Amino acid sequence: MKTTIKFWIGIAILAILSPLGLIIPAYFKAGPASGEWGKGGSWKAPMPNYAFKGWEEKSMPQLSFAYIISALLGVGIIAAAAFILGKILSKKDSR
Repeated sequence: MKTTIKFWIGIAILAILSPLGLIIPAYFKAGPASGEWGKGGSWKAPMPNYAFKGWEEKSMPQLSFAYIISALLGVGIIAAAAFILGKILSKKDSR
């Protein structure tokens, strides 16, 4: 199996496991991490709290689904940006 395929499989597994950060604290009845939700600033996140707008009070399976979608969107955006940047930089090198 090619290394890039292994890499993307690993990224997909990590995205699928991303709800563990939501499930494990709920299972142990732990509070949120110190300062995790209290970050200030003018930045407006596209998916606040890793959930869709209006999903803040949904059930754990629905929130887990939103976490996975958030992770996949984040990976997709970063991969696309890296791909585009790579294309731009490779064109400059070939001149």
